[in-house]
Amino acid sequence: MSRFPVENIRNFSIVAHVDHGKSTLADRLLELTGTIDKTKNNKQVLDKLQVERERGITVKAQTASLFYNCEGKQYLLNLIDTPGHVDFSYEVSRSLSACQGVLLVVDANEGIQAQTVANFFLAFEAQLSVIPVINKIDLKNADPERVENQIEKVFDIPSDECIKISAKLGTNVESVLQAIIERIPPPKVHRKNPLRALVFDSTFDQYRGVIANVALFDGVVSKGDKIVSAHTQKTYEVNEVGVLNPNEQPTHKLLGFLGLLHMEVFNQRLEQEYNASVILTTPTVPYKAVLSSSKLIKEHREKEITIINPAQFPDKSKVTEYLEPVVLGTIITPDEYTGKIMMLCEARRAVQKNMIFIDQNRVMLKYLFPLNEIVVDFYDSLKSLSSGYASFDYEDAGYQTAELVKMDILLNGNTVEELVTVVHKDKAHSIGKAICERLKDSLPRQLFEIAIQAAIGSKVIARETVKAYRKNVLAKCYGGDITRKMKLLKRQAEGKKKLRKIGNVEVPKDAFIKVLKTQSSK
Repeated sequence: MSRFPVENIRNFSIVAHVDHGKSTLADRLLELTGTIDKTKNNKQVLDKLQVERERGITVKAQTASLFYNCEGKQYLLNLIDTPGHVDFSYEVSRSLSACQGVLLVVDANEGIQAQTVANFFLAFEAQLSVIPVINKIDLKNADPERVENQIEKVFDIPSDECIKISAKLGTNVESVLQAIIERIPPPKVHRKNPLRALVFDSTFDQYRGVIANVALFDGVVSKGDKIVSAHTQKTYEVNEVGVLNPNEQPTHKLLGFLGLLHMEVFNQRLEQEYNASVILTTPTVPYKAVLSSSKLIKEHREKEITIINPAQFPDKSKVTEYLEPVVLGTIITPDEYTGKIMMLCEARRAVQKNMIFIDQNRVMLKYLFPLNEIVVDFYDSLKSLSSGYASFDYEDAGYQTAELVKMDILLNGNTVEELVTVVHKDKAHSIGKAICERLKDSLPRQLFEIAIQAAIGSKVIARETVKAYRKNVLAKCYGGDITRKMKLLKRQAEGKKKLRKIGNVEVPKDAFIKVLKTQSSK
């Protein structure tokens, strides 16, 4: 690695909206630099997780070091391929901290989407060089000139700086490598200084221990070195150092240079990679409560407390006000869906902040959303309403006061801890009713009746009943005295009553996922 002077090193990331062709472009760059052989099997080379290949998306940011000759000089290009789905935006921001520039990939047919805007501003705020790449110019409906104009209007990047490519066919991809070298600056490093590195990703290997992906800012790290975590102050020994090419390649030393889908993917990874049986609970957001009792303030040592677990949500009598987290959401959609989307946003208690046309047919809407209204299934509802054309992204916008209540879900009088949730007072009845109806459809029938209830405190606000299996105890009674029939039915009823008191209701795992999507019908 020491043969590469700092000025011949480029650290860059590929960012884009989901399905705009990041991973395909990464495959072509790997082929052009000779990092991998050119074969028909090169699809999602950097997507190593089983769940990524099954769903055709990138979940974890992946890294590869490319070696490229340009005008007689050999360059080291460190590439990070990032996720594009809104649920994995944290993976993107973490990866950008190790880069000096980004390739911002935009679909020549779909144009700028919400995640495109979000990724641009992440890179802009990090003061990174941005190279716009218009991909999929080979498509029948591609309109790269329209997308150039969008990029110039929304991002203020001159249209002549856009690179038009087809990553699938490999058209003009060589120009991307040239632009990386010309437009992205080398890292600012000092090899003679003490070691300073940023861990931007890590994995665990049961045979080798922790494998950390690091960006080195200063110094040198070699096998056998002792390194210290600045956060925990713990000391670790370096057993092996190397580069990802895209598979791990050991070297002797490294020198100083440099995100409901989420829920289901997380569940799938645990099952596939660790053979774990997972029960998903209702996603929650961090609420805050301003305490009114001096006794409670003394107990918590602060007047304003944060509530993560809905089961610990304090009663209204002990609180001055509740606060809920809010986010500023960006929606980009064809204008024919604007009316439906506005109705959806209003149903989710959102407040419109802005609306602009980014071209003749596309609208960008800005809304202030309560976070708990979008955390489960808002994205799915948005895609359904817009026939898949609308895109969505959001950023933190602090807290606002709200009328909140804790809602319990009970089965035969017993609280189901996994389904305890905090909801807005005005929506408690509709949400409780929807959860009860979903549970009724999801729970298998038992030998005893199951009462499903949604309750706020001691007040039941919704109820459904799963009827018991009923044996025909009168099957052998051919005519005869009615009192005998009544006696048999009474005995059966008493048995059911006893079973209901002592019987445990088994909730199937898939029932939790179905119940979590209650808001989709609203």
